[in-house]
Amino acid sequence: MCGIVGIISKEKKKKQIIKKMADRISHRGPDGEGYYIDKLVALGHRRLSIIDIESGTQPMFNEDESLVIVFNGEIYNYIELKDELKKKKHIFKTNCDTEVLLHGYEEWGNTVPKKLRGMFAFAIWDKKKETLFCARDPFGIKPFYYYQTENTLLFASEIKSFLEHPKFERILNKDLIGPYLSFSFTPTTETFFKGVFRLDPGSSLTYKEGKLEIEKYFEISFNEKNRERSKVEEDIEKVMKDSVNHHMLSDVEVGSFLSSGIDSSYIVSLAKPDKTYTVGYDLDKYNEINYAKDLTDKLKINNTSKKITKDEYKNIIPTIMYYMDEPSSDPAAIALYFVSNLASKDVKVVLSGEGADEFFGGYNKYREEVDMKWYNKLPYVLRHLAAILFSVLPEVKGRNFIVRRGTKLENEYIGVNKVFSERERKKVLTCSDPIKNKDLTKPIFDKQKGHDNITKMQAIDIHFWLIKDILQKADRMTMANSIEGRVPFIDKEVFKLASTLNEECKVTKQNTKVALRNAAKKVIPNESYKKKKLGFPVPLREWLRENDFYNEVKRTFEQDFVNEFFNQKYILNLLNEHKNHKKDTYKKVWTIYCFIKWYEIFFLDKNFN
Repeated sequence: MCGIVGIISKEKKKKQIIKKMADRISHRGPDGEGYYIDKLVALGHRRLSIIDIESGTQPMFNEDESLVIVFNGEIYNYIELKDELKKKKHIFKTNCDTEVLLHGYEEWGNTVPKKLRGMFAFAIWDKKKETLFCARDPFGIKPFYYYQTENTLLFASEIKSFLEHPKFERILNKDLIGPYLSFSFTPTTETFFKGVFRLDPGSSLTYKEGKLEIEKYFEISFNEKNRERSKVEEDIEKVMKDSVNHHMLSDVEVGSFLSSGIDSSYIVSLAKPDKTYTVGYDLDKYNEINYAKDLTDKLKINNTSKKITKDEYKNIIPTIMYYMDEPSSDPAAIALYFVSNLASKDVKVVLSGEGADEFFGGYNKYREEVDMKWYNKLPYVLRHLAAILFSVLPEVKGRNFIVRRGTKLENEYIGVNKVFSERERKKVLTCSDPIKNKDLTKPIFDKQKGHDNITKMQAIDIHFWLIKDILQKADRMTMANSIEGRVPFIDKEVFKLASTLNEECKVTKQNTKVALRNAAKKVIPNESYKKKKLGFPVPLREWLRENDFYNEVKRTFEQDFVNEFFNQKYILNLLNEHKNHKKDTYKKVWTIYCFIKWYEIFFLDKNFN
């Protein structure tokens, strides 16, 4: 796992700049650094040594040095691809996956990403054609950002690298504040730094003579098939064993994160790594340590755990915002930072359970489609009229359900973690709010026409919640601690199977992730397969009512600059309503608070340590 940076420009001082850009993300690769510079390009690489530790240094060249690559990620089928390329007379000097990428590009050109199984973001400079070719993996496990200005293209694994380039203009993209308040993260291709874009998952980028072209090589699509559940469960067993085996490829020890739920328990039970890591809190309902210890005792492997204190959690927030690059109010990001820090004392690689809920139907909101089919039998016009009526009433028990079930999914659903409605955004914001949620979700819904609502919800959650929040925080928090996170559920072959599951294999009135749970219980030696996924839960609801945490948020909300973005009277009222148990507004308060702390770091230049 590594960090990559690049400059395509005729400017002369590229050597000093590319070094500063790479140093900004040295946490991604503390084991080494390397650079390639010519009259048109500068490439930088920070290395975390995982495979072929001795020979895998980058930038790496092909035989005649006409191609040079910088690469971040792991190609899990590189051994198979290497054998295929050898048959085509390619000669290899190393045992690393980076060289397979180079030869693969020589053989297959711009179609090489389609051949890859893994997580990756890479850039290949063709000296003869003076062309840059870049690609990002199908699900966006690894990040890739770019910024284009007059006669210059910058790219990097993290946005903060761009701050070191003299031509980079640091301008806040205010238009994204509204969508952020609803989604709790940046749901767009453009970022909070105006002019900085993320390369979408499953996409490649070509840059030549100032012209930039982006192509999609992979689309997330579903193809439901009616098959016996027992056969589906057998197939899940096979594909998960295969994926875990591929994800264990490493020349260094591989550990694993472990919570109390089915996802990480299944992976740990298949992989049986010697070392696992868990975090919890003093409040019992937020503490998964005992559940994790029970599993590892039965598997006869080790578990290291840590209880995060309230002060530790509160004090690390600025650091988290720095490493995240963009604001995120996902409370689990901070827990993930601490468990990554814990693991980093022993290992360089960890497995993690992200992706199972989105691929296999794990959210309780999906169950509503099954549980409430009786309500859907009412004429839509009646349900819609009820929704309109209840939407203008104060929040009471059942209000959200009636509004939700009387609104077409395409007009209402943005993901499992919606925070602010568009109506409330108007009360919260003092700046313009031009982007509507439906503008962002419509292209995804349009591609899912003909599918049932659960599949449509999965598609939205994969494109937004999984890719732009869960995988974003997984990459940033592991890399902040200089370790590599691997996600066996988020695998091309696993999704190929998961995309064929019908409703009864995903959700019933009794449970979620039905087929996955039945497959998992055959190898999990305790009852973790029954538990709802908690994912390192956090006692924020309680903490925000305690004076020290409350006062910190209140001081933050009262700063003069905050009025540029938010109605201070309104957001302070949200905080006080939560403190006084009048309303449960902690998610709304936390979402605003995280944005302000992020803004302080990147636009007011406050020290993040």
